[in-house]
Order: sequence, then C-alpha cells, then structure tokens
Amino acid sequence: MSWFDLLVAAVAVERGVELVVSRRNLAWSLARGGTEHGTGHWPFMVVLHSALLVGAVVEVAVADRPFLPWLGWPMLALVLASQALRWWCIRTLGPRWNTRVVVVPGLPLVRRGPYRLLSHPNYVAVAVEGVALPMVHTAWVTAVVFTALNMPLLAVRIRAEEAAMAAAVAAPAARHP
Repeated sequence: MSWFDLLVAAVAVERGVELVVSRRNLAWSLARGGTEHGTGHWPFMVVLHSALLVGAVVEVAVADRPFLPWLGWPMLALVLASQALRWWCIRTLGPRWNTRVVVVPGLPLVRRGPYRLLSHPNYVAVAVEGVALPMVHTAWVTAVVFTALNMPLLAVRIRAEEAAMAAAVAAPAARHP
C-alpha cells in the first residue's frame, strides 16, 4: 500500500466519521420536528463521492500516475485546507449539520463562522477536495470526471437547500403577519 493509498484511506475514514456525526445530528433534527428536503439527489452524491476515492486510487495504479512534487505537495495542502474548512462548517452548525438537507422549524439561519463569508462553504471544500485529492498523485482523469459530474449535482443540492431555507424563513412570517 502506497502513501497515496493511505491518504485516500484516511479521507475515507474521515468520511465515515462524518457519517456517524451526520446520523446523530439527523436524529437530533428529526426529534425537533426537522423535515428533509431534496432527497432525490442523495444516492447520486453517495456514489459520486465513493467513486472519487476509488477512482483516484485505481487511476494512480492502473495508469501508473507519478507523484510530481511541484504539483503533489500544493494539492496535499489544498486537501488539508478543504478538510479544515469542512470541519469548521460542521463545528459551526453543531447538531444542525448533517449530510442531508434538513430544516428544523423555528431555528434561525446560521450566519457565523464560514457562513458569514459564504452561503455554502462546505461545497467549496467538496469542490476543492474533488480536484486536489486525485491531483496529489496526478490522477487528472478522476479530478476532471468528478468535477464535471459534481458541478450539476451541487447545483441541484444548492437549489434544494436554498428552497428549504427560504421556506423556513418564510414560515414564521406567514404565521405571524
């Protein structure tokens, strides 16, 4: 097993930790009346994100992609930065963060942490990681394919989140004219 395989395995373990946190937080949200929105794209996200990890390892092995230090080290720095941003998002949202689109009625929108700078900072982390992780070891086909498939998927996801948040913000106004 190469050091790149270990890096991808570490990212896979991190994703597993995310899923554990997500399940716990999903239960928290549902217990408080949270409703899930935009479920149709979820299976595609799971497949695409899994394919990123598998594709990077397979491409490096099958196509004998080299490690180019001038490219690999900056890409590794971007992978680490994307992980830091992702966990900043998770920490900022606390129990409200999960991998689904869930809105808990009555809770205000979060406007602190990375959310004071960007509307969807977690998706910046996803996009950067989707390019940087495979490019650590020049798996450029995986980076291009993931990005090409992730862009329309993120567009669907962001529309679902925006609609869910807009409905949540409008709901209290509708109840209290």
